[in-house]
Amino acid sequence: MTTSTPTTKEIHDLLDDTYKSYTERNPKSLALYNKTLHFMPGANTRTVLHSQPFPLTFACGELCKLIDVDGHEYLDLLGEYSAGIYGHSNSKIKTAITEALNNGWNFGGKNQYEAQLAQTIVERFSYSMDMVRFCNSGTEANMMAIGAAINFTGKKKILAFVHGYHGGTISFHEASPKYNMNAAYDFIVADTYNDAEATSATISALPSSSLAAIIVEPMQVSGGCIIGDPNFLQFLRDLATKEKALLIFDEVMTSRLDYGGLQVKYGIKPDITTLGKWAGGGMSFGAFGGRQDVMEMFDPRTNRLTHSGTFNNNVMTMAAGIAGCGIMDRETVEKLNKTGDDLRGRITESIKKGLLLSEGTAPKMTTRGLGSLFGIYFNGSEKDELHALFFHHLLDQGIYIASRGFIALNIEIKEEHFSPLLKAIDGFIKKHGVLLV
Repeated sequence: MTTSTPTTKEIHDLLDDTYKSYTERNPKSLALYNKTLHFMPGANTRTVLHSQPFPLTFACGELCKLIDVDGHEYLDLLGEYSAGIYGHSNSKIKTAITEALNNGWNFGGKNQYEAQLAQTIVERFSYSMDMVRFCNSGTEANMMAIGAAINFTGKKKILAFVHGYHGGTISFHEASPKYNMNAAYDFIVADTYNDAEATSATISALPSSSLAAIIVEPMQVSGGCIIGDPNFLQFLRDLATKEKALLIFDEVMTSRLDYGGLQVKYGIKPDITTLGKWAGGGMSFGAFGGRQDVMEMFDPRTNRLTHSGTFNNNVMTMAAGIAGCGIMDRETVEKLNKTGDDLRGRITESIKKGLLLSEGTAPKMTTRGLGSLFGIYFNGSEKDELHALFFHHLLDQGIYIASRGFIALNIEIKEEHFSPLLKAIDGFIKKHGVLLV
């Protein structure tokens, strides 16, 4: 790349042109956005779905395709942030839900599906899970896991890590954000993910015997697909044992990266595991489970800990979860993650070849992740603008990912779908390569 580097103003001018073209192309999405502004702050009820100048509104989906209200078709590589692992029209999921609803819903009591789903999940995650309870989201699952740890240990402090995301009320994208919606637990937020020595120093500064739990993702997915070093995760296991604290593995997303989750892949046993997303068949779902002595605190016969929730065992999620776990057998999990590794490798090669980088030169465009969860990320002072340019470039090519670059493959994605993405990436590099070095 020999052309001069564009100024910040020139990059912003590129974005302005991009937004203008996008607005002209999506009048119905714009109209719905403007209408919703009157009733919802920012026309939004889920922050991550907002993008400039306004987000698309989708009308329908089938297999691995989405169609927006303006009639544009997209290859869906976002996979509903991991919950959409089955695609948008899986016949087994659809049949399971339909059959359940045909028998009625909202019973206000136990139903015939929950025992089977509980057995299925405990057996699948038996490496660390003796018992399980259901809830409605990964956020709830992590809050319940933390509450269990506080009550089990009689201690208060919870070690978490910067860039960790454990739900809408347990989010640490910054160490000390000015505003947040976090639950009022006594969090110690360490800027030391994958750094055992620095984490030890953080713990050493705490009052003696004050640590109740360590909560960690084996890969920080929302934080940029930062893979946990197995040695670091084992250090956390040993640290929790030493401190008589509980180790909580948030596998809400990473549980799809191995048949029994990354804990099995790495051979590290947490005390509590949290699940969600795909494990409920793509419906609203969360689960937390682990050691029997911890989970028995929730036995209603003991009156020790209560855990209620109107929809914890709703028939739609229970039925869909059984079907979904059956679909995601060992062979399917391995195949999907191999597909992800292959695609990520080819993207990396495309970036290297397209930018003609000299040995040792780091590009501003890179890939990170593991298996079927990864992202295409940008570095440098203009990274937000580059993410926006890339996101809209892919939309123009009929490809949908997260605006921050995240990709979660679904089981309908095949190698034949690689070509459109790789072609789009090559086109982006040719068009904007001067911005990437």
